[in-house]
Amino acid sequence: MAKNPLTAAATRRATLLILTAAVLWGLLGILGKQAQAAGVSPLEVAFWRATLGGALYALHATVIRAPLPRGRDLWITAAFGVAGVSVFYGTYQLAVRAGGASLASVLLYTAPAFVALMGWAFLRERLGLRELGAVVGTLLGIALISFGGGQGVTVSPAALGFGLTAGFTYSLYYLYGKAFFHRYAPPALLAVALPVGALGLLPLVHFTPKTAPAWTSLLALSFFSTYLAYLAYSAGLRHLNATRASVIASLEPVVAAGLAAVLYGEHLSPLALLGAALVIGAALALSLRSAEEHPPVE
Repeated sequence: MAKNPLTAAATRRATLLILTAAVLWGLLGILGKQAQAAGVSPLEVAFWRATLGGALYALHATVIRAPLPRGRDLWITAAFGVAGVSVFYGTYQLAVRAGGASLASVLLYTAPAFVALMGWAFLRERLGLRELGAVVGTLLGIALISFGGGQGVTVSPAALGFGLTAGFTYSLYYLYGKAFFHRYAPPALLAVALPVGALGLLPLVHFTPKTAPAWTSLLALSFFSTYLAYLAYSAGLRHLNATRASVIASLEPVVAAGLAAVLYGEHLSPLALLGAALVIGAALALSLRSAEEHPPVE
């Protein structure tokens, strides 16, 4: 039977939107590194990303008249803002500084393994052979990356610690989103979580005068890789199933590693590349398990 041309066109547009989101998320480390090279500290980069991104989500929520969380939901969202924004945004940028953009992006993909372990430990979710295999694959991948290293890539305890902390706190988006994203419009939730996250970072930030290139990187990070990436991903999901979307979105660390190689001379060794493939493959296997749950906004 011939495929409906309208459906085929919608699928192509949706695929392009998901691919766009993956590329924009892949720019997170690159734009953060550019801002840091322009004299902005990692935590100040995280602060401005949360502040400017939060303002965009607040404007979006106002335009669509989405109700904000209240009562207990508000307090939970605020707590999520501290862990999922203050800690996540901050440690990700610290991982970029300590180890490089490509390494930080790969370590971020340990998040699904953390989700599987937390689901087993706290939610009594089944940890089957696929889940166990993915967790073992993730651990083996991290080990290979640690031993492999690479050119322009620093695999140090600090780089691994910040990167894995970013992966862990990113995993909280899955758990939080599972509970709240079907009850409130995501822009309304993020309009609360991101400003709270910015306040959590504020005492740790040492502000410095910024050049035009620094502001350009910060604005691009906030608009393209924080706000627009989510809009593209959510729009693509309207015409594409979550399984296929997860496969396309897994190109994110590939984009980050490719750009880091071209712009900053970061090259993972063959052994580290094998480790990265294991980490990404494990994340993909776990994402495919839960096809009905799309990955959260970064």
